[in-house]
Amino acid sequence: MIETNGQPERWTQATVHPDMWTDPADDPRDNDNAPEGERATLHDFLTSYRITLLMKCEGLDPEQLATRSVPPSTMSLLGLIRHLAEVERDWRTWLTLDEPLPKLYGPKDADFHGAVPEQAVVDAAYADLEREQAETDAALARFTDLGERVGRDNVAIRELLIHRIDEYARHSGHADLLRERIDGRVGQ
Repeated sequence: MIETNGQPERWTQATVHPDMWTDPADDPRDNDNAPEGERATLHDFLTSYRITLLMKCEGLDPEQLATRSVPPSTMSLLGLIRHLAEVERDWRTWLTLDEPLPKLYGPKDADFHGAVPEQAVVDAAYADLEREQAETDAALARFTDLGERVGRDNVAIRELLIHRIDEYARHSGHADLLRERIDGRVGQ
């Protein structure tokens, strides 16, 4: 990595559009077949943002994944992975009147504070995210009516699905900036 004034120089793997993360033909999010129906469309958007987050983390070692943004923020790519695992778990609580599930990482912001540069922490974070996404997806799939209102807050399933997209989209933007700070690779 070439640095200018102590900052990583911007770079990309794309050859067609030099301001993109990857060439369109190599983009795993490129979907020429638009899904049919509201639920499928919402899930397609969610899947795209989930892939985006993972793309921003690929090829980095534990130290890079745990690199914090700027003080006083505790945000890091690893912290984002842990945070999204935690919120996936929390969203399942919205579906029922049951007591909330226990936190994965501890009290408020432990998902970011515990994002330390250790391979075991990285491996656990990826496993936690995959498991929590699958469990939340399965829980939501049981609801056929997107307008059905559930849980203590009487939230509509549709609203919950859109909130998940919003959460991943917002954090994908953070991931763009974090990755560029780490090694200069530009977002898309």
